[in-house]
Amino acid sequence: MFEVIKNFAIKEFLQIKRDKRMLFFIFMPPIIQLFIFGYGLTYDIKNIPVAYCDLDKTFESREILRKISSSGYFNLKYSAGSPFELEKIIEKGKAMVSIQINDGFSEDLKKGKRAEIQVIIDGTDVNTSKIASGYLNKITSSISIKDTKKIPLDFKIRVWYNPELKSRNYIIPGIIAMLIMLSCLLLTAMSIVKEREVGTLEQILVTPIKPLEFILGKTIPFMIIGYLEMFLVLFFALFIFKIPLKGSFILLFFVSGIYILNALGIGIFISTISKTLRQAMMGSFFFFFPAIILSGFIFPIENMPEGLQYLTYINPLRYFLIIIRGIFLKSSGFFTLFNEIFFLTLISIGIFSLSLFNFSKRIQ
Repeated sequence: MFEVIKNFAIKEFLQIKRDKRMLFFIFMPPIIQLFIFGYGLTYDIKNIPVAYCDLDKTFESREILRKISSSGYFNLKYSAGSPFELEKIIEKGKAMVSIQINDGFSEDLKKGKRAEIQVIIDGTDVNTSKIASGYLNKITSSISIKDTKKIPLDFKIRVWYNPELKSRNYIIPGIIAMLIMLSCLLLTAMSIVKEREVGTLEQILVTPIKPLEFILGKTIPFMIIGYLEMFLVLFFALFIFKIPLKGSFILLFFVSGIYILNALGIGIFISTISKTLRQAMMGSFFFFFPAIILSGFIFPIENMPEGLQYLTYINPLRYFLIIIRGIFLKSSGFFTLFNEIFFLTLISIGIFSLSLFNFSKRIQ
């Protein structure tokens, strides 16, 4: 049995090696996608365009604006001469935030009265407006101006695991999981279908090879390729994007193998129910995009309807996202991640059993 699997795996490697275009598409797209997503996809928002109207024109009002500008989150781009002009700037969409400091602001501060600053945020982009509001609250709550009677609240905030709140540290591990899933899924989904289209599947099936030997022979080469891709994107994550790997590399290596098997198993299942490469491609994307949405990568699972939350339990990407982020950012160990590793293994066994059953049924 092992000799048959070994020979079949060697045959697969030789077939991949001969196809130069396939080698290119195996390794180059993940690197390109990592750079695009790594630099382009971010929850951090900086240089938010701000329009301001300083009717007080005092040291105190200028100090407020200076501290908002120096935070790095806001760009005081437009200076308005009147509230009407300020309103028009927001209306035209030139600025996301408007700040109006009324005449008498500094006098109210010195007298200990309630000094108000009017802030208007364009709520068209809900996500950006919420983040901008949070940034402003954080900045203004800690502003203290010399020689005034204003006593600001002193918030002592501590952030664990990602102290600088860099969204890249959170996103890149998720992108690694996503790219591994996509590459392994597409490679295996098209493998059996390609054999059928070129007519070699029938030749293989007339040999004494068993369905299990066939599936394993197909899986092993792509398992190795999956690991190579993982090391490749991991290299860029660690040395180009400077993402900290606080946990065990050995644990990451071990669990990644289980996750790659999940992706390969799903790909093989798709290939057993597809008759053409086009069907296999469509089937892969039909699975992949819902898997991304139901993994918690984009939207928190807790915010989803209850019915969809149950669907996430059969999504391997959900568990691997928790695992890879835990290893990268929290230095989580095996026992901390035991539940996720257990369910990931369970899904892997289930999908491979289903693929083997379906393939055996098809060839009969």
